[in-house]
Amino acid sequence: MSYVKNLECLKCGKTYPAMPDSYTCPSCGSEGILDVIYDYKAISANVSKEKLKNNQNYSMWRYLPWMPIIPETIPPLRVGWTPVYNAERLADVIGLKTLYVKDDGLNPTASLKDRASAVAVAKAVETGADTIACSSTGNAASSLAGNAASVGLKSYIFVPGRAPEGKIAQLLVFGATVVSVQGSYEDAFKLSAEAIDRWGWYNRNAGINPYMVEGKKTVSMELCEQLNWHVPDWIVLSVGDGCTIGGAWKGLVDLYETGFIDRLPKVLGVQAEGCCPITTAFVNNEPIRPSEENTLADSIAVGVPRNPDKALRAIRDSHGTMINVSDTQILEAMRLLGSTTGVFGEPAGVTGLAGIQKAVAEGIIDQDESVAFVVTGNGLKDVQNAIRAVSEPIKVPPDMDLLVKALSERG
Repeated sequence: MSYVKNLECLKCGKTYPAMPDSYTCPSCGSEGILDVIYDYKAISANVSKEKLKNNQNYSMWRYLPWMPIIPETIPPLRVGWTPVYNAERLADVIGLKTLYVKDDGLNPTASLKDRASAVAVAKAVETGADTIACSSTGNAASSLAGNAASVGLKSYIFVPGRAPEGKIAQLLVFGATVVSVQGSYEDAFKLSAEAIDRWGWYNRNAGINPYMVEGKKTVSMELCEQLNWHVPDWIVLSVGDGCTIGGAWKGLVDLYETGFIDRLPKVLGVQAEGCCPITTAFVNNEPIRPSEENTLADSIAVGVPRNPDKALRAIRDSHGTMINVSDTQILEAMRLLGSTTGVFGEPAGVTGLAGIQKAVAEGIIDQDESVAFVVTGNGLKDVQNAIRAVSEPIKVPPDMDLLVKALSERG
């Protein structure tokens, strides 16, 4: 049973039927980002914690009552129900009493973006499309290619030339047609938009397609259920185009409005210093302005974010804040996360942790507050930067004396 009421434009407030190929508001154009509106009373009357507890479908689809999906269109890859760890050793290092780490790098194509792409593929199947496309810095691309392959859809992926080889390899293995645009992410986005228009492909682009947020929101719904509905004081995410943090907030609101949680957390959004248009807009209370894409965290290197409105709404409505971190701090967070928890995150995946460290040091987050952050992508996607984050291996001939000497020199 679907509990979707309609789509609503964030800018003008007009409502529209929730058709699977609805994108932006016809009145407001590309600036008219749409939001999926639900009948919360009906959900509350038909869904309970007990029913959810007895649901044996341990994937993102256990939250189907809060999703705009026809069950018959769900792709077969198991997305979601990624683990949550109580990271006590990491918390001690940072100076927190309670820190939870949710590792979304363990999704099928190794990133949180699988949640959005699974929804995109379901909606494409609903429309009868045979081809789906998007632009991406890497993770949305690989997640779309993998999920599309699982149901036999053709995929066309547009990536900027700087996309890491690990992500390109995934795309090619999944059978996608990959277009490496020799320019910025904005260049890739514009070319993908023109191609989608020309050939009528289903559009997965997160800032255009309102349904992508509905997949991403399951990460915070899962987190709350895995913590037995005890909501942390802060939820922390890295921010690129704004869709992920906007989605995580919507998942929290959905749970709150249907009585599954009794309070809402504050949200901390973290961007890289070299690409921080949403932080700048938030801090200065001004419109989004294009930014350089000067960071090694490629997955959040989005100079012209397509979904800033939902991101800013999440920060403001939660009484949270935005913060920036340097590439050096991001690399340190990669090393720290791995050495204290055994979780391997890519640069964008650990940017939230770098933000937590800075926020605790600056007194934004109190040491007595509970904090949860999401590792949005696996470190194997960007091995080159992982090596930069740590020291080189010890290289010795097969000689014990030389090994002892080398270990002594390393300390």
